[in-house]
Amino acid sequence: MPVLADRRSRKAAFVAGLLALAAADGVVFPAAAQTMPDLVARDAFRVCADPANMPFSNRQAEGFENKIADIVADELKVPVRYFWLSQGPGFARNTLQTGLCDVIIGYAAGADPVQHTNPYYSSVYVLVVKADGPLADVTRLDDPRLKGHRLGVVAATPPVDHLMEQGLIKDAKSYALLVERRFQSPGEDMIADLASGEIDGALLWGPIGGYFAKKAGVPLKVIPLVEETGRPPLSFRITFGIRPEEDDWKHKLNGVIAKRQADFNRVLASYGVPLLDFRGKLISVATPAESGKAQ
Repeated sequence: MPVLADRRSRKAAFVAGLLALAAADGVVFPAAAQTMPDLVARDAFRVCADPANMPFSNRQAEGFENKIADIVADELKVPVRYFWLSQGPGFARNTLQTGLCDVIIGYAAGADPVQHTNPYYSSVYVLVVKADGPLADVTRLDDPRLKGHRLGVVAATPPVDHLMEQGLIKDAKSYALLVERRFQSPGEDMIADLASGEIDGALLWGPIGGYFAKKAGVPLKVIPLVEETGRPPLSFRITFGIRPEEDDWKHKLNGVIAKRQADFNRVLASYGVPLLDFRGKLISVATPAESGKAQ
């Protein structure tokens, strides 16, 4: 998942992941070592990424962050070059800040220890339920119809606080946050449990819930929780994370984001990512397949 600010919100300190979302240790480098000519490659778009973290990225370049990287590289007129490392504590320190790459594609705005570009998308946690089930019309976590139902939630993510506030945590099933994603996928496992009836609803970072709901073997409904007003927040703006002080690089990437935003949105929509505008309202984006049907 992307590097989100989930645990920052819960412990008063954008995911992931992500929505996720894993925590990254920070190291402060001297400003002189952070200038673009010293570290940012000119002959490739060097990306730090997880080799097994769908729907975000994998070594086969099947994730939406891989597709976003392709678009940026196309605009910069250079090839993509990856440095692969599983996300977890120290991810940014051991990749971006050592100069092995120049960008992390998915980083929650405001999360340390990187400098942020402008957001390239905003999303929100979702409640995934069976399309024909009794919870299909629920839009808020304070809906009394959730009482007595078992909801799945990833440990230490923002929805946990909301379930505690509503007295729903005692019936919830918890899934691990920090796992080796080559072998485990909490989001995929949660959707499988929903399909089998083990749980009645799945609370997931929007990009994860939307992607795996599309791949489930039963009809599921993805409900973006845009009406939630409590704390911690359930929506996050996702940026490119770069090294501090590399302002020229930041401005260049911001220019790419502005120019290719529509392309980014089409990729994200094709993966089932619920997208929000700057006011936090859902936006509708036609995927390439849908556009073809319209013609």
